[in-house]
Amino acid sequence: MAEISLTVNGERTAAQVDPRTLLSDFLRDGLGLTGTHVGCEHGYCGACTVLVDGASARSCLMLAIQADARSVETVESLSANGAGLHPIQLAFKDCHGLQCGFCTPGLLMSVVELAATNPACSRDEIREHLSGHLCRCTGYHHIVDAVERALDSATGRADDN
Repeated sequence: MAEISLTVNGERTAAQVDPRTLLSDFLRDGLGLTGTHVGCEHGYCGACTVLVDGASARSCLMLAIQADARSVETVESLSANGAGLHPIQLAFKDCHGLQCGFCTPGLLMSVVELAATNPACSRDEIREHLSGHLCRCTGYHHIVDAVERALDSATGRADDN
């Protein structure tokens, strides 16, 4: 077993983990944060995307011990303490950017990263940023609309139209 200490959704956490434990399993089974979905278990689908030190990471490809002394944000961080839906979540709801919802947590976390790194991006840049996410339901048009709405709202571009 290995001792790890990390910050998850703003809270310091310490635990003993098997060195082979995946970050996704640690989050879901060890901490009960089941919002992070595990789909393909090979890093292709993007459902397990979380932010590690502000950058998106596939938690099914990362060991929990690799997150030692780092900061991890999961989809649960978006609506912490029952504060209601985050503006990105509202945009997905309003633009019908989700159907079954399985891919949504990973998409949301990637959009959080995009909002922090390139909030004034174009629709093509949105598509490129989300290209590592698979959604079997929506056809992606509504997802791109939702991301564009969220980014427009965050940057004030919506007022310029």
